[in-house]
Amino acid sequence: MRRVVVLSTGGTIASRRDPSGASVASDGVAALLRRLPIALDLPVDGRDVLCLGSYLLAPADMAGIVREIRRALADDSVLGVVVTHGTDTMEETAYLAELVHDDPRPVVFTGAQRPADAPDSDGPRNLADAIAVAAAPDARGLGVLITFDGAVFAAQGTRKTHTVAPAAFSAPDAGPLGRVRDGAVSITARPVRNPPLDLTALDLADIRVDVVACYPGADATVLNAVAAAGARGVVLVGTGAGNANPAINAAVARLTADGVLVALSTRAAAGPVAGIYGNGGGLDLLAAGAVPTGVLRPSQARILLTALLAAYRDPVRVAEELARRTGGSFGARLDSCLAERT
Repeated sequence: MRRVVVLSTGGTIASRRDPSGASVASDGVAALLRRLPIALDLPVDGRDVLCLGSYLLAPADMAGIVREIRRALADDSVLGVVVTHGTDTMEETAYLAELVHDDPRPVVFTGAQRPADAPDSDGPRNLADAIAVAAAPDARGLGVLITFDGAVFAAQGTRKTHTVAPAAFSAPDAGPLGRVRDGAVSITARPVRNPPLDLTALDLADIRVDVVACYPGADATVLNAVAAAGARGVVLVGTGAGNANPAINAAVARLTADGVLVALSTRAAAGPVAGIYGNGGGLDLLAAGAVPTGVLRPSQARILLTALLAAYRDPVRVAEELARRTGGSFGARLDSCLAERT
C-alpha cells in the first residue's frame, strides 16, 4: 500500500517545557502524529531518528538524517518522506539532503515555531501540510522541500528569516514554489536543480569549515585562527555585494595559497555576490582566490563547501564545483597558486 514516511528528529514541534520552564525536545513521532488536525486518507509510517533541538546538530548528525531519508526511499511503496526538524538549522539539513537527492519522490521538511504544549502550536498543521505535499503527484521531481505556514519552498535558497513568527521561512531571491491548504497542494514553479552528489562520500565528521563575518574594523585575527585550527574551508560573510577590507583580502590570499577554500557570501538579505569594489572589496577578494556563492547565503554555503570537500579532495576541483553550483566563477589566484605548489 502506498504511504508516506515521517522521520522525527526533534525541534520545537516536539518540544515541551521542563520544570525550569525551558522548552526541550521530548516528543516522539507517535505523539506528533496523534496531534494531526485532520484524518489522513493514506497510511503514514512514523520513525524516530533523533530528539534534539536543531541548534545542537553537527554536520555529521545532518548527514545521518540524510542517510535515514535514503533508507526510507529504498521501499518502492513510499510516496514521499517528511522530516520534522527544528527550525534553527532546518535550512542546512534540508539543503544537504537536496545535494544528494537522486529520486523523483519528494522529501519535505517541516517543524514549528510554537512548542507542542502551546495551546496554539503550529506544528500539527505544518505536519499535515507536509504529508499532503509528500504525497502529491505534482511534487514529484521538485527535490527536497520546506513546507511551513502553508508555503512550499525549494530547499536551496530558503532560510529562516523570522525568529518567532509562524511564517518563519522565505526564499528572498526566488519565492515559494507553491502553497498547500486543507490538503490541497498547488505548485506554480519548479526549481532549477544540480546533479546529485554521491551519498557514499558524505563523511562530514572530519571536515572543518568555519564561517567568518566581516564588519567595520574587522582584521584577520579570526581568519588566521580558524586556519590554524585546521579549517579546510571558510565561508567569508562580506558586507554588501561581498566586500571586506585590505587586511581581510591579504589573509584570503594567504589562505588560498595554502589550499584553504574561501567561499564569499554576504550578510545582505537578498541579491548576488558580485565583484565590484577594490580596496579589499569583492573584486579584490575574487582576485585573491575567493569563490563567490551567488545568492547562496552563509548557512547553506557552508553546507555546500563541506559536502564538496568530502566528495572531492582536490581544492581546485572543489572550487570549480562550488562556482558551477552557485553560478559564479572562482578567483583567478587559487588554481595558479596550487599549481605552483605542485
